[in-house]
Amino acid sequence: MSAVDSLINILDLEQLEQNLFRGRSPQNGWQRVYGGQVVGQALVAADRTVAAKDRLAHSLHAYFLLPGDPKAPIIYEVDRIRDGGSFTTRRVVAIQHGQAMFTMAVSFHKPEPGFDHQAAMPDVPPPEELASEEELKARLLPNLPEVMRKYWEFERPIELRPTDLSRFLSPEKGEPRQHIWIKASGPLPDDFRLHQCVLAYASDFSLLDTALVAHGRLMFDPRIMMASLDHAVWFHRPFRADEWLLYVQDSPSSQGARGFCRGSIFSRDGVLVASVAQEGLIRERTQR
Repeated sequence: MSAVDSLINILDLEQLEQNLFRGRSPQNGWQRVYGGQVVGQALVAADRTVAAKDRLAHSLHAYFLLPGDPKAPIIYEVDRIRDGGSFTTRRVVAIQHGQAMFTMAVSFHKPEPGFDHQAAMPDVPPPEELASEEELKARLLPNLPEVMRKYWEFERPIELRPTDLSRFLSPEKGEPRQHIWIKASGPLPDDFRLHQCVLAYASDFSLLDTALVAHGRLMFDPRIMMASLDHAVWFHRPFRADEWLLYVQDSPSSQGARGFCRGSIFSRDGVLVASVAQEGLIRERTQR
């Protein structure tokens, strides 16, 4: 089974009761559940309680409360807050070992006309001019620490093509900004709700890492402890998660062991399809 097929299976939650769902995690040896997985599964759970199929998620706001245990199932409990004339609101609580480990609010909106404007996409090289993931592995793996090498060696359901590799080869302090092309590593079914869930899953990749660029540090640095604290996504326009999307990331602030990062996601023809914001813990490990 390919990595993207495994992702589709992981997002296909088991329904236990009317508002109760069970999800599982891939058994890939990681010590905690990837945050984007919980966001994506929680969005699936909320989606399945919305009867009006023309109502699509337009925003989600999540908090990570406890690290997820990949060896245990995750129970998603959906609270049907409101079914209004234009908007539907759901609250999802993810539970493991009898404790809430994640909570998320999701709002759905029925289609309607309105004003339309958007920010412009940065001028960057197209993905075809950049190194593929296999080429990146061949180039970067020999020089990476073991923990980062293990991360890159796994087949992943989301392919990443950064426009600039310099920070991975020679970490130096720089402007906290990254431009990364992303897409599912295989074709997805023609179900826009699934594409939203896959993008929600992918939106957690590398975002918090952007804050480290300003300090010349890398994700998986053994001297740093990092964890997502909250995560928000706004869906603006239609897209396909199995086609190239440009993830423009920046970090306007880090302070008090917290880094704040923002993301704008564009289709390759320059359409702004989603926006993301996240704050995460970035803590220097104390020497013992």
